[in-house]
Amino acid sequence: MVTVEQVRQLESKVAKAIDYINKLTDENILLKNKLDSYQTRIDELEVLIQRFKEDQARIEEGILSALGRLNQFEDDVHKTITPVNAGGVSPCQTQASVQEKPEPTGTEDGGETMPSPSPAQAPSERFEGDDSAVDAAEETLTAETASTSELDIF
Repeated sequence: MVTVEQVRQLESKVAKAIDYINKLTDENILLKNKLDSYQTRIDELEVLIQRFKEDQARIEEGILSALGRLNQFEDDVHKTITPVNAGGVSPCQTQASVQEKPEPTGTEDGGETMPSPSPAQAPSERFEGDDSAVDAAEETLTAETASTSELDIF
């Protein structure tokens, strides 16, 4: 036969089990909320990682593009320097020699005076015999100006 004491113990154990189940349910809800917030944070971080990868790819493309332009510029400079070295006279030396030559005056030989080439004259007028060196020097200056004004990586 079942005694009253046994029924009270059973009720006590059932109450404890219900409390324990309620605690576990509350903890489960709390853990699910944390999981949702962590999942949201993971999604945000994944988006940031994807943006970082895309930015990294753009940065790499920009650096490779800048290196390519720099290599092109170096090649142009080497092409410009090689013909000048083969000819033996650089455009700078030619310009200096033209400026250092004494100007004839009208009083020495009774002839007309020759005007000196002004800096405003075209390079082909100053360097009559060395058009290729002048063109190469102009290309170098143009390339230098273009490369310094176009250092934008992106």
